[in-house]
Amino acid sequence: MVKTSDFIRAKKHHKRWVALTAYDAPTAALLETCGVDILLVGDSLGMVLLGYSSTLPVTMDEMIHHAKAVRRGAPNSFIVGDLPYQGVRSGARQALRSAKRFLKEGGCDAVKLEWSKNAAETTALLVKNKVPVMGHVGLTPQQVRSQEGFKVHGRRAGEAFEIFRQARLFEDVGAFSVLVECVPAPVVRAITRTLRIPTLGIGSGKFCDGQVLVFHDLVGIFKKFTPKFVKQYARLDALMERAVKTYRREVLQSRFPGRVHSFKMEPAEWDAFHRRLRQEKK
Repeated sequence: MVKTSDFIRAKKHHKRWVALTAYDAPTAALLETCGVDILLVGDSLGMVLLGYSSTLPVTMDEMIHHAKAVRRGAPNSFIVGDLPYQGVRSGARQALRSAKRFLKEGGCDAVKLEWSKNAAETTALLVKNKVPVMGHVGLTPQQVRSQEGFKVHGRRAGEAFEIFRQARLFEDVGAFSVLVECVPAPVVRAITRTLRIPTLGIGSGKFCDGQVLVFHDLVGIFKKFTPKFVKQYARLDALMERAVKTYRREVLQSRFPGRVHSFKMEPAEWDAFHRRLRQEKK
């Protein structure tokens, strides 16, 4: 099992970390088999799985439910639980309670915390209580109040320096890594070169120490929208749609289930059953 201290040592040897979101046991098992380094139980599950219009309504109970499933599917993976807005909105103490739930109930190895005005204080408290923390800077979905807010951050010098400062603050208070979302590649290059801890990127170019994507974006089964930075390695939505339509057609035409999909009885048992039926009718 990877430990958080391994991340810093691995960075010195230029390791590339591969991360994907996972929300259920079968997906987690697949990712573990494929050698994915980090499984992120992201609060993005609110939009991808639960039908919410944003990540804001996601509760800790929902996050724990999915984290437990991911751990069951991937018993040997490094799993990060994403602290949702509902689990941190009241401040650092609530965040600590939520983080401990991820570790004790959800089976996670670490938590991810988006930047906010009290992120440094919260991270310091979590680290003091032996909770490993991955910071998150740049586009932070919990701060977005409309879909128009999902945009690149850090294109202007002042904003870019603020993101740089936030990433360094996460390191200073004990985070073991920082996720950088939707930030121009030159800014991320400066962040990655400066930090001793590794950076993970999503929509932030190639200069991070690792990359993360939402699994459902990667395989093409989230259809509401596709972020510009996503590369779809498959279009499983079309394959799944074709399968469902074929199933429906065969059911309507009485072609499924066929004989091969049905179970038989021994003739003697059928005769005995048939006799009981005749007796029941008398």
